[in-house]
Amino acid sequence: MQSRETSLKSPVWRGRENEIRPFGNSKASDSANLDSAAELLIRSGRNPEEALMLLVPEAYKNHPTLMIKYPEVVDFYDYYKGQMEPWDGPALLLFSDGKTVGACLDRNGLRPARYWRTIDNVVYVASEVGVLPIEDSKVVMKGRLGPGMMITVDLSSGQVFENTEVKKRVAQLNPYGKWVSENLRSLKAVNFLSSTVMDNETILKRQQAYGYSSEDVQMVIESMASQGKEPTFCMGDDIPLAVLSRRPHMLYDYFKQRFAQVTNPAIDPLREGLVMSLEVNLGKRGNILEVGPENVSQVILSNPVLNEGELESLLKDPFLKAQILPTFFSIRKGIEGSLEKRLYKLCEAADEAVRNGAQLLVLSDRSDELDATKPAIPILLAVGAVHQHLIQNGLRMQTSIVADTAQCFSTHQFACLIGYGASAICPYLALETCRQWRLSTKTVNLMRNGKMPTVTIEQAQKNFCKSVRSGLMKILSKMGISLLSSYCGAQIFEIYGLGKDIVDLAFCGSVSSIGGLTLDELARETLSFWVKAFSEDTAKRLENFGFIQFRPGGEYHGNNPEMSKLLHKAVRQKSETAYLVYQQHLANRPVNVLRDLIEFTSDRAPIPVGRVEPALSIVKRFCTGGMSLGAISRETHEAIAIAMNRLGGKSNSGEGGEDPIRWSPLTDVVDGYSPTLPHLKGLQNGDTATSAIKQVASGRFGVTPTFLANADQLEIKIAQGAKPGEGGQLPGKKVSAYIARLRNSKPGVPLISPPPHHDIYSIEDLAQLIYDLHQVNPRAKVSVKLVAEAGIGTVASGVAKGNADIIQISGHDGGTGASPVSSIKHAGGPWELGLTESHQTLISNGLRERVILRVDGGFKSGFDVLMAAAMGADEYGFGSVAMIATGCVMARICHTNNCPVGVASQREELRARFPGVPGDLVNYFLYVAEEVRGMLAQLGYEKLDDVIGHTELLKPRDVSLMKTQHLDLSYILSNVGLPKWSSTVIRNQEVHSNGPVLDDTLLSDPEVANAIDNETVVNKSVKIYNVDRAVCGRIAGTIAKKYGDTGFAGQVNLTFTGSAGQSFACFLTPGMNIRLVGEANDYVGKGMAGGEVVVTPEENPGFAPEDATIVGNTCLYGATGGQLFVRGKAGERFAVRNSLAEAVVEGAGDHSCEYMTGGCVVVLGKVGRNVAAGMTGGLAYILDEDNTLIPKVNKEIVKIQRVVAPVGQMQLKNLIEAHVEKTGSSKGAEILKEWDTYLPLFWQLVPPSEEDTPEACADYEETTSGQITLQSA
Repeated sequence: MQSRETSLKSPVWRGRENEIRPFGNSKASDSANLDSAAELLIRSGRNPEEALMLLVPEAYKNHPTLMIKYPEVVDFYDYYKGQMEPWDGPALLLFSDGKTVGACLDRNGLRPARYWRTIDNVVYVASEVGVLPIEDSKVVMKGRLGPGMMITVDLSSGQVFENTEVKKRVAQLNPYGKWVSENLRSLKAVNFLSSTVMDNETILKRQQAYGYSSEDVQMVIESMASQGKEPTFCMGDDIPLAVLSRRPHMLYDYFKQRFAQVTNPAIDPLREGLVMSLEVNLGKRGNILEVGPENVSQVILSNPVLNEGELESLLKDPFLKAQILPTFFSIRKGIEGSLEKRLYKLCEAADEAVRNGAQLLVLSDRSDELDATKPAIPILLAVGAVHQHLIQNGLRMQTSIVADTAQCFSTHQFACLIGYGASAICPYLALETCRQWRLSTKTVNLMRNGKMPTVTIEQAQKNFCKSVRSGLMKILSKMGISLLSSYCGAQIFEIYGLGKDIVDLAFCGSVSSIGGLTLDELARETLSFWVKAFSEDTAKRLENFGFIQFRPGGEYHGNNPEMSKLLHKAVRQKSETAYLVYQQHLANRPVNVLRDLIEFTSDRAPIPVGRVEPALSIVKRFCTGGMSLGAISRETHEAIAIAMNRLGGKSNSGEGGEDPIRWSPLTDVVDGYSPTLPHLKGLQNGDTATSAIKQVASGRFGVTPTFLANADQLEIKIAQGAKPGEGGQLPGKKVSAYIARLRNSKPGVPLISPPPHHDIYSIEDLAQLIYDLHQVNPRAKVSVKLVAEAGIGTVASGVAKGNADIIQISGHDGGTGASPVSSIKHAGGPWELGLTESHQTLISNGLRERVILRVDGGFKSGFDVLMAAAMGADEYGFGSVAMIATGCVMARICHTNNCPVGVASQREELRARFPGVPGDLVNYFLYVAEEVRGMLAQLGYEKLDDVIGHTELLKPRDVSLMKTQHLDLSYILSNVGLPKWSSTVIRNQEVHSNGPVLDDTLLSDPEVANAIDNETVVNKSVKIYNVDRAVCGRIAGTIAKKYGDTGFAGQVNLTFTGSAGQSFACFLTPGMNIRLVGEANDYVGKGMAGGEVVVTPEENPGFAPEDATIVGNTCLYGATGGQLFVRGKAGERFAVRNSLAEAVVEGAGDHSCEYMTGGCVVVLGKVGRNVAAGMTGGLAYILDEDNTLIPKVNKEIVKIQRVVAPVGQMQLKNLIEAHVEKTGSSKGAEILKEWDTYLPLFWQLVPPSEEDTPEACADYEETTSGQITLQSA
């Protein structure tokens, strides 16, 4: 909005626009700015519906209904697409201008919005049902707003308009379709070049000058060209931050991508790509307050990656009048000031070009001959400087910027350029590198011998561009942004290591909290690449900097072979001297992380170590990282858990559930071996292999009521240090029969964890999940795992207010089993900053006493522990180093399932090589604790409590960095006070309670208590209101703790009347039969493992039940059993990640059956778009009366067929019969009555893992024993 200020004019204001500027406020929230933009449009004469359609458009591309029935609405959206960046993120918006009142929902349907209309002609809209007491008999219509939908009421005429009527009316105000077709030009795709333009020597010279390394070419560019996807890697990012490194880095490496965390959700770009788009418009943007054909005179690109031919055709476009601006700076007169001077000249040239009518500026570092005295300006700096300059001079809307550059080949680099103002990029050297690779004899031979899939030279470049596109989608989705046009110029990055003069010039508004390089220092760094191309002894091949893989002579890696050898020696021989050598190795390492720039100082005299608190009390503050059983082997997982339990520390289950055999202490150990866990050695009687912290991640694998009820702590994993904002995937080859059993899925079928938790789209939703977990297990503390980034303090405060007991801050250098390289390298921040911000914000808000702060990421020694303590942390997490202590040798091939020591593999023969015993890890942690004791004694303190949060014990260390002396650590060293309680008091406080809840009332009823204790039958009826949340969760937890997931033989039959709050009937166990007469909100049946839930409206409602929405969004999330019958429709994401539950419902919203891995869902009515995305197991039956289902199904995995198998027909009929019997459904009864008419109208959705089941396969016959022997032979 700021950049639009000069171009916005309207006759309404009679030339007084100046008096109402500024139109936005950079300090205000996103919602406040949306409000002011809407107000500006409405006051300038737009009607409110039109203003909101243009600011918050729906995901209209590939929309089956809109394209066919309402093409004029599509034209409206197309017209405004290039003029206004859409607002994104979870929002239910209410609007009015006094004559019209309306509501609309964000494009992804991330907020609940329910509406109902009564006999006396009142329309109610609310984010949940049950806010007002209204009898069902008086309600004539009940519905919900789906993604991007709108409802308005015209107060003067008393009419109610639903979604399509509103939009159709607005779209017909102007001939948008005619304007778009006459003025909007789309760029025709041009073929890729089919031969190299330069010879090999020239290519090498260019690559050296522009900063390529052999890893960039081989691991990044070539793997993208051959496979068409971004390379995967594992472990974490353990090299120094670019500013601390002794090696030159490209400018992009100083930037870290930001990501969504709690305040809004990440998006799944693979399964929910339908709401995303990389389209971009080039050219002048008109005045949005006026409407006319000239506003849409632009060029539209399908994506921002251009090849040489496409750039050429843009340069020829007569309307764009493109202007090329070369980006080189001269060092003939010395380096001082040279870069700055040239940038000012570049900005002036851009300014002049735009004033002369250029609607496209091409910043180019292409030149026929490179000149040793004229290095190229880092293209990101050039783009940022021009972008900022044009904004400040009010010219930014008149033109678009395109970068024609050699300095761009990885997805992060494309994202940086777009984020700081470029609309498109032509990566000419990367494309040339793809062509060179394809034509090289080595590649030709590999393809000829079948060692590599054959691709043509065009295909190689296509693959490269395709992987850049999917990488960009992923980077946008981490922040929860759907459209590239919203990302362009949005600066969604943090900077680590650039000084104020650079930031103010080119990246104004981005956070750079530690300062760093000046322009002259940056010029020197750029030059150090450039000279490589001109020195006499230029290498004949590219240098390997060792930024990704460790190599001798390359960049320093924190986890290196020498370090792991020293550590193995210390823990296996239990030798203190060996641990001292390990300590020395860490102390002498190059500066690697921010805390290496700080040292301890104390005004107290040292004390004898004997007076310091014992090691056994320090180790209780230690935890290990959340590594899932599946990513690592069973041996490693159990050895770590046993070691932590011996010490009284805490291990973490990760996100794969847990085998109940691990919950009871071992009593059968002989000579270190136990028949209960035969694959482990070094055991003792009394050991338990349970994980004290049990994790609830977005995939909800193995999260059953018993799992939750047996936890000491429950951790909600919002993000992972190595790949914040992304989901996980366990490759099919790692899903063994054992893992599949724990995760309620099928062996060999890959398992997907979505990027967001589908029940956490905002801080209120997180508070609800914390409530659910406290409900099912009131004895367990709930922790929330966040990843460090600027702004984490605000998030942490919200989490503390949401009633969490623990907040865990992870640094960007944490490990991972598998992740795209760019995520490992370029997302998340150092924990030193995240911890400092969280600790200080919590203290300023008076919340620090409510939560334990735990921190992890690259911890290796007692020094790290004491540093974290001084910065405010109570507990300390060790991830990769705990794996190293149990045997990991840092081979860095976790993602391949080939781990040579069986730590991160599921292959039996490799797991047999696992060398670790629990004692090794016990030794390691005791050494770390002793190191902490020694340092405390040296500083003169008796216990950790006395140093936690005392930043006055820290001072900058005198260390000279290669690149700059301008780093500013004052933020980490600052202090805003101390908590009122000591760390020990904070750690020992009671679990936060949910307060008085309906479940407690029911549990204290003697009949219910008796039924649970003695496994008898009880029937109860109760009134319920929407403030009663997570009802039945605590009863289920009580049963699960006592009987496990299936052992309860009694029956608890409860009937509720009224409107249920969120998470009704969550985590049910078998034997619980719950009936709700009325309606429910979101998350019904979340995580249920058995039992039955029936939801039906009151007797004689005033509306048709099959047309009314009576349960909310995200029902049955992660359910592992049981049945749900709903007489009415459900909201978005019905049965998401359902493992084994069966359900019948009479209609559902978008994304139903998403990520399902088992179970069965029957829908007797209409569904929304994107059905069965990521569905790898289970079956769905959907009634399709008007033949509209096919375009709504996501066909990537499932196949669609009629219900032909007799077993499938029986399954469907039985479920509908049960539904009619339990809910009295009239729709179900009609279907059964006319069975032969309705059966052919059902579709069955079948994922590949179910194709051979009797339900899905018509010619399935039970084979005789003879044939079976034949097959096995």
